[in-house]
Amino acid sequence: MKSPIEMDLTGKLLIAMPGMEDSRFDASVILICAHSKDGAMGLIVNKPATDLTFTHLLEQLGIPHLPEGRGISVHFGGPVERGRGFVLHSPDYRVDGATMQIASDFGMTATQDVLRALGRGEGPHTALLALGYAGWAAGQLESEILRNDWLTADAPADLVFSTNDAEKWGAALRHLGVEPMALSASAGRA
Repeated sequence: MKSPIEMDLTGKLLIAMPGMEDSRFDASVILICAHSKDGAMGLIVNKPATDLTFTHLLEQLGIPHLPEGRGISVHFGGPVERGRGFVLHSPDYRVDGATMQIASDFGMTATQDVLRALGRGEGPHTALLALGYAGWAAGQLESEILRNDWLTADAPADLVFSTNDAEKWGAALRHLGVEPMALSASAGRA
């Protein structure tokens, strides 16, 4: 029998509660890409990179960006391995052996194949690029949830891929039926 704190949040959203002690996650919305008894990995989807555009990244990597090429938003995906990129995308794109299916609505590809495809105007219908990721050791995420650091919710693709990053945190809360102004920075238990 599973203990009450064992859970699989793969494909779900983590929504930071007000008063989050770690400022890197303040008002963050994170899509959990993998979650098991060994730990969890996710991508912050609402914090755009302020110092890098997709076109500039392609130039740095020597990947052509043709006139018909597509641009996608670049995000701070989390504090772990910030030099590593992950393309979170719609499930209509797949590279055998390189694309990880995340629930039914998302895929994640961390190879340059997807960047080349986007540069040619191909690839997934919808995508965002995250630099770095958020990671948790075994039991760490569960402990943070029990400590009221995070709320969890289903992950609507239109919210995850929305171009209005500033509104994603509030939209994720409203998706849960919670009005952002009603949350308190201090939590308690009755």
